[in-house]
Amino acid sequence: MTIKKHVKLGLSALALSISLNSVAAEDPIKVGILHSLSGTMAISETVLKDTVEMLIEKQNAEGGVLGRELEAVVVDPASDWPLFAEKARELLAKEKVDVIFGNWTSVSRKSVLPVIEELNGLLFYPVQYEGEESSENVFYTGAAPNTQAIPAVNYLMNNIGVERWVLAGTDYVYPRTTNKILETYLMDQGVAKEDIMINYTPFGHSDWQNIVSDIKSFGSAGKKTAVVSTINGDANVPFYRELGNQGISASDIPVVAFSVGEQELSGIDTGPLVGHLAAWNYFMSVDNDANYDFIDQWIEYTGDEEAVTNDPMEAHYIGFNMWVEAVKKAGTTEVDAVKDAIIGVSVPNLTGGYSSMMPNHHITKPVLIGEIQDNGQFSVVWETSGLVAGDAWSDYLPGSRDMIADWRKPLFCGTFNVKTGKCGASAGEMAAEDAE
Repeated sequence: MTIKKHVKLGLSALALSISLNSVAAEDPIKVGILHSLSGTMAISETVLKDTVEMLIEKQNAEGGVLGRELEAVVVDPASDWPLFAEKARELLAKEKVDVIFGNWTSVSRKSVLPVIEELNGLLFYPVQYEGEESSENVFYTGAAPNTQAIPAVNYLMNNIGVERWVLAGTDYVYPRTTNKILETYLMDQGVAKEDIMINYTPFGHSDWQNIVSDIKSFGSAGKKTAVVSTINGDANVPFYRELGNQGISASDIPVVAFSVGEQELSGIDTGPLVGHLAAWNYFMSVDNDANYDFIDQWIEYTGDEEAVTNDPMEAHYIGFNMWVEAVKKAGTTEVDAVKDAIIGVSVPNLTGGYSSMMPNHHITKPVLIGEIQDNGQFSVVWETSGLVAGDAWSDYLPGSRDMIADWRKPLFCGTFNVKTGKCGASAGEMAAEDAE
């Protein structure tokens, strides 16, 4: 072979190598979206899928991440909890996504957890939940009980003088665990057991006449009574409608909801509900330039002048921007590098400050109590003076109060018992136990 041919072959190989490297560099970063687009939770989750797609579109308009475009990979787990695990496996093993934004209910998250941990994926979870969990593969950008439920109960107790409590929830892990925490907390505060009524209903429950009648009767004992609601999904619509039908006003028996926001209220006549409350870390009505920009972006994206924003949307906004910053900081989408890089990352929230990712994979947020207005919005009636860090483990449950989570090395543990000095089971193992 001549020298000339050697040179030509060498140049051809170099050109092919450059070409392949160029194609690889231009391969999109795949972003998995795991939200129910059908079934009982679609009322709440569909807008979260749209939110992530909007954030991806905006990021791509700004040049993507690390010079690469982002590509949304959307699946529909259809409000079917075991299907969430199947779809998570599909996203990670088949689609090879770099990150997943998804889930609403805790039962769906616990279904997904063992898969996420097994395949070393990343999940950003945007909804309030019961705590009692910290996984190295999950970032909890919604509220924990200490950043929603406990402050809400304190507000009702201290500002409204509530002495009798109805804990009403959908029958699954989030309401049951949250109400277990709240029942213990209330009794620690001196509330008698007979002054606490607990009720659970299935997903999609629609016949509220007898239950609302029982609440009305329970509230007629001469003590100020309130409902703490962990009712999820489309069951909220007939629940609130029945409150109106039976003439239960906020001045009689106020309801503070943990899973009702602007999106859920957009489907009903809110006139009879004026004065009832919700506890979140964000409301659309917050007077802040960053919030107004987000609302404008959302309206433009949806093409709907009446489109509303809500707390889990802000949680995805925060989580998505934290992931982008962590990828930039790590210089790669490689999971372990991003997990290390994201702790301590701070990004703007929509209430006028910055939220930070803590070592326990929970974030800092303000806590707000909002009062329902007749236009379906909330007027903020109370808020914390600053940001509150989400706590993975409750101070009010005997098995949890000695636990901490810290995903920094060398501890690198989500279930560290400060009394025994030992790390317990993984979140995935605990989730599997809960499901049995």
